[in-house]
Amino acid sequence: MAETTVVHLLRHGEVHNPGGILYGRLPGYHLSETGRLMAETVAKAVGGRDIVALYSSPLERAQETATPLAEKLGLEIRSDERLIEAGNLLQGRAAGNGIALFRDPRNYRYFWNPLRPSWGEPYPVIVKRMKSVIDDARAAARGHETVLVSHQLPIWSLRSAAEGRRLWHDPRRRQCALASLTTLTFDGDRLVSIGYSEPAASVRPGPAVPGA
Repeated sequence: MAETTVVHLLRHGEVHNPGGILYGRLPGYHLSETGRLMAETVAKAVGGRDIVALYSSPLERAQETATPLAEKLGLEIRSDERLIEAGNLLQGRAAGNGIALFRDPRNYRYFWNPLRPSWGEPYPVIVKRMKSVIDDARAAARGHETVLVSHQLPIWSLRSAAEGRRLWHDPRRRQCALASLTTLTFDGDRLVSIGYSEPAASVRPGPAVPGA
C-alpha cells in the first residue's frame, strides 16, 4: 500500500493595512494584532499533527504566519519564491473593498482580458509554480504532513486546477479565508482528496483587501 502524505496550504493571517492598499508583492506589510493571533491559533490547532516540514512565501505576512507553527514544531521555515503572491500590475494602488480599483478610469486599460488575467500573472503560470513546490514538499515529507504558507490567489488557483474547474473566476467566490487551510491528501503520488478548514475562524478580522 502506498504511503499517505498530507499537504496543508495555509493562507496568511490578517495584514495591517489601514490605507486599503492592494499590496501584492510589495515589502513592508506585516500581520496586524489580529493576524498574529490568527497565526498563533492555527499553530495551536495543528501543532500536534505529524508535520515534518514547513515552507513559506518570502513575504513578511507569510513568514510571520509560519513563525508560531515553526516554534511549536521546532522546524525551520523554508522560504520558497514559488509560494509568493500572484504578480499584479495594480499593486500599490488604493483598493478599498476591491471596487475602487474598477471605478478608477486609470485602471481600465488593464481589464481587457479577465480570463488571463490581463492585469497580472497568468493563472496557468501560478498553478505551475504552486504544483512544483507542492511536489517538492510532498517528496520531503513523504508518509507525513507538511505545511506551505502562501496567499489567497495562488492557493485558490491550485485548488481550482486540482478539482478540474476553470481558472478564471469571481474573486468574491473564493473559499480561502485568512488563516484557512486547504488540505491535499495523497496516496503515493495520487491526489485522493481535498479538504478545507478554518482553524482561526473564531478570530474575526475586519474587511480584507481582495486577493491578498
